[in-house]
Order: sequence, then structure tokens, then C-alpha cells
Amino acid sequence: MRTVTNLYKNIPASLPEELVETLVISSYTRVERIVSDNHSSPSGYWYDQPWHEWICLIQGSATLEFESHENRIHLETGDCLLIKAHERHRVVGTSEKDKTIWLAVHFDSNNDA
Repeated sequence: MRTVTNLYKNIPASLPEELVETLVISSYTRVERIVSDNHSSPSGYWYDQPWHEWICLIQGSATLEFESHENRIHLETGDCLLIKAHERHRVVGTSEKDKTIWLAVHFDSNNDA
């Protein structure tokens, strides 16, 4: 039997921390649903991941900051962005009025085509 997942359902009313759920995982790829509710990275914290991450905002908005180039990028519903491995970044903030739903695809940078 197949399992149907809905990206808009089963979201708690209160989210003291971001909700991160793995939807699909394989040897080289992980797909996650991330739900933010006015969340941001801790002050001074930078993500520095050994894998690429492709993100798409399914709902809401977010502002990302990159250490090495364009200071900030603002994303709205439907916007997608590739973050390369070891591209240091942080979440400056997410939507205050609606929950922000991300679809994140993490994939191994050592197996690029």
C-alpha cells in the first residue's frame, strides 16, 4: 500500500522550534519538510553543510544571509534556491504571520553529475 503525504497537514499550532521531518531518504539524497514559525538561526550561527541543499518555499517567506557573497536573499512562496556544499548561510527570519513551509532536498556533493 502506498502512503500519501500532504505538505500542508499535521502541522502543530505551536512550534517552539522548527519542525523538521524526513520524507524520503536514500544513500545520496534526503528530502525534508521544514516548518518555521517566525524562527531564525541563533545569533552568530552559520550552517556549513558538507552536502548541497536545494530549497523551495511552499508557503510563507524567509530571509537568508550568506557569509561569502550577496548579503541577504529574501524568498517568497514558490521561490527555490540551491545552496552549495560548505556555502555558509543562516536564516535571518521567517514569516511572522503565517507558518513557512520549506521543501528541502539534501544531496551528496561528491556524486555530482
